Amino acid sequence: MENSDIIHPIYFQIALDIALRITRGELKESDKIYGRSVMSSEYGVSPETIRRAMKLLEDMKIVEIKQNSGAVILSVEKAKQYVERFGAQNNIRSLQKKLTDLIGEQETLNRQILDVAKSIVRINERFSKTNPFINYEVDIPQKSSLIGHTLGELKFWQQTEATIIAIRRGDKLILSPGPYAVLQADDTIIFVGDVSCVEAVNVFIHQ
Repeated sequence: MENSDIIHPIYFQIALDIALRITRGELKESDKIYGRSVMSSEYGVSPETIRRAMKLLEDMKIVEIKQNSGAVILSVEKAKQYVERFGAQNNIRSLQKKLTDLIGEQETLNRQILDVAKSIVRINERFSKTNPFINYEVDIPQKSSLIGHTLGELKFWQQTEATIIAIRRGDKLILSPGPYAVLQADDTIIFVGDVSCVEAVNVFIHQ
């Protein structure tokens, strides 16, 4: 398995990142590396994790740990060899950058989801304000006494308190039929009104 396929422990990744900083010249030979508490804050890990990372660098002869005085950088060349061996793709900074990018993408997606949800709510609110009534449908029976009469003659609204908004006749839809619209057998009346209108319309149609 290639090194890039291995998920290394965090102390290894921190050690690799420090080695990378040495190879880039951010840390030079004979420089003293900050104490554990400072580095643990910088990397967001425990002092014990920093201790293990420094011990790994010491084993690779990149640094020398001095008792009670931190670590001193010994060899840039050893740091380069360490980086070449294990690869820069596993260093902690690249992982942190990738995590930051993913968090940014997630925040963008969350904002888009929230915007869509708000749009749905606004559309529903507008629809409920402009369409306070639910549409209902009822068919005219073939032997209904209403057949051949106009809506005005039948006084449909006065009898039912329902407002006819359309009549479906086969494949044809007659929108906003006026008082002179004549009902025919098998017409479908589409109307709006409150719930009480539904029963009134059914009674009126089947009288």
